[in-house]
Amino acid sequence: MQIHDFFLSLFLILIVARILGELFARFGIPSVLGELFAGVLLGSSILGIIQPNEILKVLAEIGIILLLFEVGIETDYERLRNAGKKSFIVAIFGIVLPFISGFLLAYYVFELSFDIALFISGTLTATSIGITVRVLKDIHMEKTNIAQIVIGAAVIDDIIGIILLVFIYDFSISHELTFSHTMSVAATVVMFLILAPALAKLLSYVIDKYHEKYLVPGYVPTIIISLILLFSYFSHLFGAPAILGSFAAGIALSRRFFLPFGAFIKTNHILLDEVKSSMTPIIQIFTPIFFVMVGLSVDLSVIDFTSSYFWLMSLSFILIAFVSKFIGAFLIHQKCFLNNTIIGISMIPRGEVGLIFAEMGRVNGILENDIYAILIFVIAMTTIIPPFLLKKYFKAECV
Repeated sequence: MQIHDFFLSLFLILIVARILGELFARFGIPSVLGELFAGVLLGSSILGIIQPNEILKVLAEIGIILLLFEVGIETDYERLRNAGKKSFIVAIFGIVLPFISGFLLAYYVFELSFDIALFISGTLTATSIGITVRVLKDIHMEKTNIAQIVIGAAVIDDIIGIILLVFIYDFSISHELTFSHTMSVAATVVMFLILAPALAKLLSYVIDKYHEKYLVPGYVPTIIISLILLFSYFSHLFGAPAILGSFAAGIALSRRFFLPFGAFIKTNHILLDEVKSSMTPIIQIFTPIFFVMVGLSVDLSVIDFTSSYFWLMSLSFILIAFVSKFIGAFLIHQKCFLNNTIIGISMIPRGEVGLIFAEMGRVNGILENDIYAILIFVIAMTTIIPPFLLKKYFKAECV
């Protein structure tokens, strides 16, 4: 791609995402759906003006790690910790049930091959933390108790999801159960999650110490972005999703995070406010790129909407995708039935995580075009419908 073509693509992504996001918001629709539709509109599904490329993917990745940093810095650590058991239950059942039911449906009902059934079930286990979190922010509910349960569950889902992806990929390539590789990835991910927040908190102390001494403008955003990128790299190095590194950095900088035996490391609220004010414009520029890229990756033109086989299989998997995520939410105690419903809805979006599973299956020649098209449609429906439901039902949350 020529550099001037890239500039034009980036211009279209930013301006169309902004216009459609604003337009959707004015009609009471979550703005994230406007940004997703901007990608569908500009991509192969409709106009075919922009194709995903490596540069745009990098910018989109920056967008999602910045969004998760913002989520981390706004997260009430005490609430998140208290929600740990509930989050774990929601996450575990939100992975096990879609995986088992998806596999049984694909392998025994539709009689697909073992490898294809494995990738389909893996795709159905995904939860897009980016989509869910953005909707919660759009409706100003990201600090509620329910949001803390959902965020915790989505983070756990991401951790287990990446381990599951390693397992499925290894098996599909070698047709051997390489538990040693899978367990080594799991161990390094857990180690990272233990060490990262502590290290980030120590680094935040160093940042605060020299905060008043800088002479060149831009100290805070430069240092914070550098910290986010460093921890995203560490996260990848440990085999975890890069977004977990940025989330850990945000958690460590938040007002309510503390280290055992580290009372001397105080959180400077003035610095924290400066971090938020300087980072917010940057986050608001990059995060729409991520959601547009999700829309660009959904190629609806490959789908044969006239096929009865397509509709039978698609609707079956959509039903599984919705119901199986719901059940886990009803296994935890909440103040009312509606709260469990909201948690269940929040776990449904597959988004970019589901696309990663589907794309890996396609690239490795495991998923044929018709199955791939069905998965794209399932991912699209599970990404588009939940934001509408969340906006409708979250207003009635039981406090």
